[in-house]
Amino acid sequence: MAVSVRMNPLIEKELELAAKRQGISKSQFIIDAVERALGRRDPAALYRKVMQETTQYKVSERMPDDDLPTYKTALRQSLSAKYARQQDDYAAYLAQREAANNAAQRTAG
Repeated sequence: MAVSVRMNPLIEKELELAAKRQGISKSQFIIDAVERALGRRDPAALYRKVMQETTQYKVSERMPDDDLPTYKTALRQSLSAKYARQQDDYAAYLAQREAANNAAQRTAG
């Protein structure tokens, strides 16, 4: 069903910009606003529903590599090795930065 609405040109421009920021059409923006005004879209209710559903998820203990398919074991080992290298690189960076700061303090003092 088509509905025509007259509005102030400044409000229409603001509507256009707001819809553009959200990446939707002006029509969809208006539909969303009307649904919220009628109580069909309540962001707070949606938030409560999502939060309630997420409390049901349990994070389990890590599965042993022997229980995983071969490709998952290989992927896990590869990612673990990559993570360890990144941690080592970051620790080396921090040590180098600390040494540079200490050297700069000694020359300044």
